Amino acid sequence: MAFDSNLKIGVLGGGQLGRMMIQSAIDFNLDIHVLDPDPNAPCKCIATSFETGSLTDYERVMAFGQDKDLLTIEIENVNTQALSELEKQGKKVFPQPRVIELIQNKLHQKKFYAANGIPTAEFQEVSGAAEVAQKKDFLPFVNKLATGGYDGRGVQVIRTEDALGKAFDAPGFVEKLVDFDKELAVIVARNEAGQVQTFPTVEMVFHPEHNLVEYLFSPASISPEIEDQAQQLAKELIEKLDMVGLLAIEMFLTKEGQLLVNEIAPRTHNSGHQTIEGNVTSQFEQHLRAILNWPLGNTDTLIPSAMVNLLGEDGYSGEARYEGMEQVLAKNGVHVHLYGKKLTKPFRKMGHITVANHNIDQLKQTVNFVKSTLKVKA
Repeated sequence: MAFDSNLKIGVLGGGQLGRMMIQSAIDFNLDIHVLDPDPNAPCKCIATSFETGSLTDYERVMAFGQDKDLLTIEIENVNTQALSELEKQGKKVFPQPRVIELIQNKLHQKKFYAANGIPTAEFQEVSGAAEVAQKKDFLPFVNKLATGGYDGRGVQVIRTEDALGKAFDAPGFVEKLVDFDKELAVIVARNEAGQVQTFPTVEMVFHPEHNLVEYLFSPASISPEIEDQAQQLAKELIEKLDMVGLLAIEMFLTKEGQLLVNEIAPRTHNSGHQTIEGNVTSQFEQHLRAILNWPLGNTDTLIPSAMVNLLGEDGYSGEARYEGMEQVLAKNGVHVHLYGKKLTKPFRKMGHITVANHNIDQLKQTVNFVKSTLKVKA
């Protein structure tokens, strides 16, 4: 696709990922039109046009797509039948509807890895709670729903026979609990011309209760050999999917030094937010370059960085107040990204903080300061 800033680009989803993509799109004079069910979604005030409607409703997505040249997503929970039909009508849709459909189902994801030689934790398909209860010999394991889970929902660890009663009573799978050393992520982009580019591997630390990324460090502190393996695995995965767009890949590094793919997301991702300050090209610009078939950007690390998710404090709901913001802003290398959400509730993603510093010890000290000082209350 030649450079054309007059294209009508439609985005399904108007959350913070769409908002940060629009912030990149503005640099290229690109018009971004957004559909989201929430009339106060983060994209509302900065999109070229904003419509309210269900992303899973066939007719609504069809109507939204009619006058668009290119359609993309910032959330997977969308109507892929409508996107497939729009694709047949000659619209560009990236990532492709078949890829979104595969990734919407975690069981189908796992089967894809197994069929394509992608290393992943051992798993067994289950139809519901009764079948999970028969998997005593497979303990300890993670019980995952095939569909409907996100941000830690639809995933639970079952370690003992006593805990089998809490299994999900819906189709999914049980997956061997991996004794991992680190949780890593690689973001990889691919354009229509087949050019592929990865970002350096990052290291994630998850919230102990809510299975959300609490903070991450970039680049990850891993050996050059593991880094190379992670990069190659990411490239292999996006090529085997034959996907155009941006793919985020979460991996476990086991205590034995093996990489296992955990989950993937066909869009910009929480594990790439620090690229705005930390890398030559941000993940949001790279997503646009990929879906527009432009040359992919350089992803080199400019400066070591960390990202801290800014979550609503437990016990507070209402109009958001940012306690400790001035102290955090006074720190060297701190960059604040708020998501345009006026109302906070417990553990809602309200923004993120990037910390950039060439000195890793100082970087970690500042991350701890931000985590202990900045609180979203009401």
